[in-house]
Amino acid sequence: MATSFTTTTTKVAPAVIVGGGRVGKALLEMGSGEDFLVKRGDSVPLQFAGPILVCTRNDDLDAVLQATPRSRWSDLVFFQNGMLEPWLESKGLSDADQVLAYFAVSKLGEAPIDGKTDSNPEGLTASHGKWASVVADRLHAGGLSCKVLEKEAFQRQMLEKLIWICSFMLVGKRHGGVSVGAVEKEFRSDVSILIVELALAAEREKGLMFEEGVVERLCAYARSVAHFPTAVKEFKWRNGWFYSISEKALAQGKPDPCPLHTQWLKELKII
Repeated sequence: MATSFTTTTTKVAPAVIVGGGRVGKALLEMGSGEDFLVKRGDSVPLQFAGPILVCTRNDDLDAVLQATPRSRWSDLVFFQNGMLEPWLESKGLSDADQVLAYFAVSKLGEAPIDGKTDSNPEGLTASHGKWASVVADRLHAGGLSCKVLEKEAFQRQMLEKLIWICSFMLVGKRHGGVSVGAVEKEFRSDVSILIVELALAAEREKGLMFEEGVVERLCAYARSVAHFPTAVKEFKWRNGWFYSISEKALAQGKPDPCPLHTQWLKELKII
């Protein structure tokens, strides 16, 4: 039986929640009982005002848009990991709300574990967009941290999380699918080199600069979720973005900006 874990009596604004998986169920438990849950195959209601929290797999996002009245697209809030920007831009949703969910839900119905680290004890979860404060209030009601960021600051953090997923999962896969904690502890050199390579490529591609200490921040997060398994998944939304940067450079006769990343993808026959 699911356990309620709301830790405050603050009334949480009602929302439509798309996806009844671990994250969707957790967000529902944080609410005040007035949310509307949309399951697979159902449509998003036109008359229900408020944010639409999208907690599906990335590959289901096209179906979510089809199930959402176009007049409600501006209320969509995306909780997905990975690089969504190309997809969002292709749908005319460049300014869409997004959430970087640095919390983990081990099993359906269990309380989420906040992604606080020794480098960022205040928490890493962040939201951006017109519903950002409403989302933050919901997460705070569930005992989780969440900061509201402007677009550029959010983009930097989004890219850091993307680098984390792409680097730790790839290095872990190279070493037999060891845990995230084993990557950080036993293969720190490998993952550090890859983080730096991907960070430089992301900075050049997006014209931004990360704050100092990227490697340590990402390794600290790895320590906080040390039990996570490693696997290279959702290539299009994760490592595929960095490989597309490599492909573009090579097509222009330039050196590969992510040579180690490309080499290890080929080694594992992912490309």
